[in-house]
Parts: sequence; structure tokens; C-alpha cells
Amino acid sequence: MIICVPTPLNKNREPDLSYIRQTGRSIAPHLAKEALVVLESTTYPGTTEEELRIVLEEESRMKAGVDFHLAFSPEREDPANEQSKLKKVPKVIGGYTPSCLERAMALYSQAIDTLVPVSSCRVAEATKLLENIFRSVNIALVNELKLVYAAMGIDIWEVIEAAKTKPFGFMPFFPGPGWGGHCIPIDPFYLTWKAREYGQNTRFIELAGEINTGMPEHVVHRVADALNTQRKAIKGSKILILGLAYKPNVDDERESPSYVLMKLLTERGAEVDYHDPYVPVIKPTREHSQFAGRKSIEWNRATIENFDLVLIATNHSSVNYRELGEWAGCIVDTRNAMADVPFARGKIWKA
Repeated sequence: MIICVPTPLNKNREPDLSYIRQTGRSIAPHLAKEALVVLESTTYPGTTEEELRIVLEEESRMKAGVDFHLAFSPEREDPANEQSKLKKVPKVIGGYTPSCLERAMALYSQAIDTLVPVSSCRVAEATKLLENIFRSVNIALVNELKLVYAAMGIDIWEVIEAAKTKPFGFMPFFPGPGWGGHCIPIDPFYLTWKAREYGQNTRFIELAGEINTGMPEHVVHRVADALNTQRKAIKGSKILILGLAYKPNVDDERESPSYVLMKLLTERGAEVDYHDPYVPVIKPTREHSQFAGRKSIEWNRATIENFDLVLIATNHSSVNYRELGEWAGCIVDTRNAMADVPFARGKIWKA
């Protein structure tokens, strides 16, 4: 049995393991002798052994590593990346005991080419957190540099393109309007929470969170600047959010910064709509239920020309940015989507 359920944060930004515990309670009565249970949900080190194992043992009256096998193997997935094929992506696996690891290896070897065994479930759990924290910290770094270089009159996107030519010691990360998805904005804080139990501070992680969380406010300030040049205020302006999904070419809008942008702009009195070919209707969400039921507006000249400003939050490749450049009177671009589109001076604002 493979468990892959949500591991969100509660309103106090503390880990919510209720889905894991409840799933454990549900499957425990059905555990057979020698059964294998693998947790794949991203979580803090110790969850498999300290939380899931205890639930399974209490409810089944069997012992992990003796009567049934227990392991942790984090999912590695990159939606919309054609190179990210399950069979080809190496699979990290940690077992509660050596026999648990052996059984889990036997399972995954049937579907995945390369297996990476580690010494424990805790190491496997920590591995996934490292992967996501690495992204969080580097996204925060490039977002901070975006602000610094902009103050110097330097385009961060041009800098990144130049730096990418170095064949060693550099990996490109790209700025944006904030962070999104069900991993990067959440997973790092699982380690932050657990580290306090050991008297450890996670300053890098927390600072990265502050920087990335603050990006939507910066974008809204740029929207205000762009509108001011037209002698308009945010209040009363019609603003189109282009892209609701948290990343290009997917329909996943969980934790998307576009929701935060919609909220901030609406609170400032703007009339806000969105266009996203992957998200035709906004589904109910925990934090932004006020937008549920809204529909993506149509993509045509008459509709786009009716907005005072278009804010590019997600750069879907299916969007015709040349048309956008012709139709929109003012564009704030957080993704460098308009880089190759000719436009009138002062029409595009980078944020």
C-alpha cells in the first residue's frame, strides 16, 4: 500500500499530519502478514517511524519490521516537464528495517530504472525536504537580486541569461510574483517546525519564506506605478491577471501567488478578472474561497482592450503574447514573457 496524501500547514503554519494518521487508521485493520506500507507524502524526518508506524501498530496489533514492512519513498515529480518520466527519475527509498528496505526496493524496481537506497526512513524524508528547501532558498535569492538589480537599472533576466553560459558552479533560478504549488511554499516549514524540537534555528529557510511571501506586495506596487503613469489609481481600475496556475502549462493552482495578487488588488478597489486556458473555472480553495466559481475571461481583442492593465503572473506557452502586446494598453510582466515581443516604450513594466 502506497500512501500519498496531503500534508498541509495549519493556520499557525504548523504541520497537519491528520491525513496521514487517518489513512493509517483506515488501512491498519486490513493489513495482512508481510504487507508493505510505503509513505510518499512530503513530511518532516521521523514521521514514518514516530507517527505512521505507531498508528498502524496500535490499530492492527502487529509490529512494523516483524509482522509487516514499512518504508518511506518521496515522490519526485515535475509537472509539465517532458524529461520528468516516472521510470527515469531515480527513486530514493528508506526502510524501517533492512528487510523493509529490501521489500520496498523489490516493489519499486518493477517500475523504476534507478533506485537509491538510504539507511533509514528519516534520511529519505530529509532528502525530499533538502530538495525543496534548495529550490525555496534559491528562488528567494533571485527574487531579492531582482529588486537590488532593478534599483541599479539592471535587468535580472539579462543577468541570468549571461550567468547560464557558465558550464559549472551555477544553476539558473528565475524570479516571479511569489511562490506557489503544494510543495515549495509548505515543505520547508515542516523542517522549521521539527528543528525547534532539537533547539535548532532555520534562519535561511525562514528568511527565504519572508522574501518569497513578500513578492506579491512588490508586484502590486509596480502595478500602482504603471497605472500612475496613465493618471489612474488601482482603485476603480480594471485589471486582468494572466495565468492562475502556479507554474506554466499546468492546471494546478494550489497556493498560487495569483490568488494573493487578486486578493491584494481587490482589497485596493480594483476590478479584477483572470484568464487561464488551463483553469476555466476557479474551484473552492481553503484560503481564497471568495473567488470560487469565477470563470476565465475570453481571449479576444475586444475583451483585452477593455482592461486598464494586464498583469502576467504565469507564462503559459499557449498564450499569444504578440497579440497581448498589440491589444493591451499597459502590461506588468513578472515572468519576462514579453521579452521577444516588440512593444511601445513605456507599455511594459517588469516586476
